[in-house]
Amino acid sequence: MMLNSDQTEIDLQPTHSETESVFSDCGGGGGRGVGTEEAGTLGLCSQSRVVESGDTMKKDLQHLSREERRRRRRATAKYRTAHATRERIRVEAFNMAFAELRKLLPTLPPDKKLSKIEILRLAICYISYLNHVLDV
Repeated sequence: MMLNSDQTEIDLQPTHSETESVFSDCGGGGGRGVGTEEAGTLGLCSQSRVVESGDTMKKDLQHLSREERRRRRRATAKYRTAHATRERIRVEAFNMAFAELRKLLPTLPPDKKLSKIEILRLAICYISYLNHVLDV
């Protein structure tokens, strides 16, 4: 049994008598045969502990701030995988847009490799030039 921060062991009432085993809820039967429990009984015991730890986990998450719950959810492998996939799609779309813009810009030689910032600066200059040509 877990203690709250404001409780001590003295404040707690005993939940079982001295002769009962702590393992009686697992089918241990009053402390006799604790080491000789059947596999099925042991399985039930471990399942109940899993449920208890899941409930404890939910209670632990309830007291956390919204930001901390979000941070823990984002730490899961499923979330990271989904996020990485979304980011990969976004970056590919971004790169395709730069490639299309690059095709519209005149350079010598035409297949010259340009960085993204160079593409943007060249596009700004080219648009300014086209505006100047239209004004004249």
